[in-house]
Amino acid sequence: MLDIAKIRADFPILATEAYPGVPLIYLDNAASSQKPLPVIQAMSDYYQGHHANVHRGIHKLSEDATNLYEGAREKVARFINAPDSSQIVWLRNATEGFNLVAYSWGRANIQAGDEILLTEMEHHANLVPWQILAEEKGAALRFVPFAADGTLDLSNLGDLLTEKTKLFSFTAMSNVFGTINPVKELVEAGHAVGAVVMVDAAQSVPHMPVDVQALDCDFLTFSGHKMCGPTGIGVLYGRRELLEAMPPFMGGGDMIRRVHLTHSSWNDLPWKFEAGTPSIVEAIGLGTAVDYLANLGMDNIHAHEQFITNYALEALSEVTGVTIYGPPASQKGGVAAFTIKGVHPHDIAELVDKDGIAIRAGHHCAMPLHKKLGISATARASFYLHTTTGEVDKLVESLHRVRQIFRL
Repeated sequence: MLDIAKIRADFPILATEAYPGVPLIYLDNAASSQKPLPVIQAMSDYYQGHHANVHRGIHKLSEDATNLYEGAREKVARFINAPDSSQIVWLRNATEGFNLVAYSWGRANIQAGDEILLTEMEHHANLVPWQILAEEKGAALRFVPFAADGTLDLSNLGDLLTEKTKLFSFTAMSNVFGTINPVKELVEAGHAVGAVVMVDAAQSVPHMPVDVQALDCDFLTFSGHKMCGPTGIGVLYGRRELLEAMPPFMGGGDMIRRVHLTHSSWNDLPWKFEAGTPSIVEAIGLGTAVDYLANLGMDNIHAHEQFITNYALEALSEVTGVTIYGPPASQKGGVAAFTIKGVHPHDIAELVDKDGIAIRAGHHCAMPLHKKLGISATARASFYLHTTTGEVDKLVESLHRVRQIFRL
């Protein structure tokens, strides 16, 4: 469905060498994706011909910058089918989304004795802000466990979601297992007990269609740098009535309506949450990335990744001593986390890097998940719209050499 050769030509870095004579094979997309030429060019064009501060100037450059900046917000709103662009709050990254909701909504709504429900497979970004909030407010944290196959064990969800549950926050797709969770089912379960539901979409929005109205979630957050956009830009989608009731996250310029020496009133949505000069060019870059992905079709991207993931899981399973974590390809996104008996994941990553292959090794900001597995780290290959079966083959060849080096 996708012309992979044509797509790869859009990514200049994919034609480079990791070392002299060693072509780069980039399999670390779950950490951060590479950027296509249209995104790079849009950001360069902005700096060369349109840069000015937004919202504050009457001159043409400022008006042009504002139109580009707010136009990018409208593109993102359409991309996730938000009812209105005013429900799209610009952030630095998805981590800031959790912190904003914890600080603003959480401190106004969570009380002693309340419960916050998370899952055992969460990224630290969807753990630590709630830990801080729970400790401050005297609330309790509860967790949906994951099963041996890396899927959520929902058998006791009815016992975990109670009238005490004020917030249910979970990942749409695990950054370690790759598990695609049943988001709509979980949202409905949370709403059934009156909980506010937040979705970590950092690994799902870049790789598959996401419709916030169909999901009916209250908050959803994701990062631009994982979806062909630049670093330093992220998104928080929120239900309007919740955003309107929430106090500001940061104070300063642009988030105000009127300022007096002793008090202030706040700007409309979404600017109430966007204090100071924003990440203008980064937002424009993300808007262009959204155009790029939408033009290819998110269904097509997801189908390609499932094909590559299935191919990779089968190929990796032929490496002696390998353990692959998570469900089968039909239940996961483009992630393959694995270990090789007798070799530390850091050694795996270092050795395959000598063959020009970029993978990730460590706990992937999911230390509790690895602790439950009884391991300190995994190696992780992660795929995207430009990944080829040939690249997977090169990874497997390199892993065979790793075993030879360790004389396994």
